[in-house]
Amino acid sequence: MVDVEKEGKVKHPYFSGNYAPIYTFQQAHPCEFEGTIPAEFVGGQYVRNGSNALQDDAHSDLHWFDGDGMLSGVFFKRISNSSGVRPMYSNRYILTDVHCATAQNPLISPITASVTTLLKPVVPQLRLALGLIRTLAVIFASIMNLIARPIRRISTANTNLIYHDGRVLATNDVGPPMRVYLPSLQTVGWFQGNRAEGEPQTDIDGSHFGGPSVEGFCKEMTTAHPHIDHQTGELLLFHSTFIFPFVHYSIVAPGWSAKHAPYLNQPVPGFTSGKLLHDFGVSHKHTVMIDPPLALHPSNISHNRPVISYDPHGQTRFGVFPRYCPAQIQWYETDPCCVLHTVNTWDEAVPWGTRVNLLVCRMNNAAPLYHMGNLDAPPQASSPAPECRLYYYQFPADGPKQITQQWALSAIPFEFPHIPHHLEMTPARFVYGCSMTQGNFAAVQKSSVKIDCLVKIDVQRLLDQAEILSPAQVTGCVDKRSINEILATNDKDDPIQVFALPYGWYAQECSFVPRIDGTSEDDGWLVTYVFDESQLDVNGDAPATARSELWIIDARNMRDVTAKVVLPQRVPYGMHGDWFSEEQILSQREVNDFRSLD
Repeated sequence: MVDVEKEGKVKHPYFSGNYAPIYTFQQAHPCEFEGTIPAEFVGGQYVRNGSNALQDDAHSDLHWFDGDGMLSGVFFKRISNSSGVRPMYSNRYILTDVHCATAQNPLISPITASVTTLLKPVVPQLRLALGLIRTLAVIFASIMNLIARPIRRISTANTNLIYHDGRVLATNDVGPPMRVYLPSLQTVGWFQGNRAEGEPQTDIDGSHFGGPSVEGFCKEMTTAHPHIDHQTGELLLFHSTFIFPFVHYSIVAPGWSAKHAPYLNQPVPGFTSGKLLHDFGVSHKHTVMIDPPLALHPSNISHNRPVISYDPHGQTRFGVFPRYCPAQIQWYETDPCCVLHTVNTWDEAVPWGTRVNLLVCRMNNAAPLYHMGNLDAPPQASSPAPECRLYYYQFPADGPKQITQQWALSAIPFEFPHIPHHLEMTPARFVYGCSMTQGNFAAVQKSSVKIDCLVKIDVQRLLDQAEILSPAQVTGCVDKRSINEILATNDKDDPIQVFALPYGWYAQECSFVPRIDGTSEDDGWLVTYVFDESQLDVNGDAPATARSELWIIDARNMRDVTAKVVLPQRVPYGMHGDWFSEEQILSQREVNDFRSLD
């Protein structure tokens, strides 16, 4: 790897510390551990997805959303004829079209423009135009088998992981999901709504995401955060494009049949332009689309303006509609804000009809989007005073088209949320997420998101307090304490419980693993990857000997570390992960062929 500091240039933040890509690969490497691994973990696997740039091009534009998808997983292998368990670590690239083509011919990288390039306030028209022409030329030449393997989809599948109907799907906002296989982490193929490439051929209906032409290509671009209704088994997702009507909506039922085809690629009316959309809300009966003042205008290239722009004087709108009827969408307007991640959505019956409740991670400006690209946020995107909080909205689905409640549950920084899967779309009592003792997810500068706290928030208790306090709409907050004030109380009955990592240790997103015979909603464990930054050298770089650990934390008291698994290498700070049970792994659908680089 090139030492850019020796060349007199500052190293990009995403090529230093534990953000830096890793180029060593393990396959079922046995791991040492201390403590007790709960029986519920045996046979299951924790896997985290994240971007890992294939090439060390530290001088080009780079955003945390860029980079090839890499999976890092710990499989808790059941020892036959024994009640024991052996943790096994593996990591693999997801073999997308872009990754395979770039691995075959590194000279064609980067194939598409970085999100950072699209955010820059001023980018020369000629540079963007030439970049677009180059991208189209590379894709065309690859399809004609002239320079590399065919690039039919530009997704890097580097963001999220979900389990649906016997398939583990890696997702990204600019392409269909990619099926992967556990516990080996091998890549199967693109999932198009009815089947995945690499699966046995069947007599299922031919309807699928997208369709012919450029419009069909765009409609394959599914959200990185699909939602699954664990009662019906349905997978719900949207497709955001820059072509009218801008957003489409799909429902994939388990066990495909022709009757499901009408629920694919349904237009969602009401969007007036392309938007940078990442997540949405889904209850058992309703869907909630989020329309922020964060526009996506490719035509801005001709006007020397950024392709992605934030309007602080605009409005954020929430579109609520019955699950199967997007044409019946009703819009609710509020102050400008950005929502990258929703937390939970549930319906509530009231005498006059139904209320839809929504929890989100609300950022009151767009500054983090710029900081994740190592950019200074323009003034219009970084005011008012930045904050990212767990926020509550209430919509009267059958009443006046006004938001009835909108305020923060807590003042602490809150992002990368998690709710136990079996409690999604219900008024779950507890939600989990990431926080920090210094800074704020919305205020941190230049790509330095450092998670040193995991939190458990008692939503129902804070909602009960809100009925008494009546917080002000939009700007109100139920619990106004800082995270350090909460830590100082050390109250085991506090509605906000904080697990603080030791000094210099940082975590990633956590997942909840329930106890089989649990007696309460929080009876289980949180699992996450952690890294001790004291391993970094004097230049802030991670040596080849640096290692991460997987921690299993008691979710009931948010204090005890039940087990620590020492990995053979580090896991770079990444996006989203999930826990997959032994039952899910054993019930994966059959695969005929895996993707390979051969």
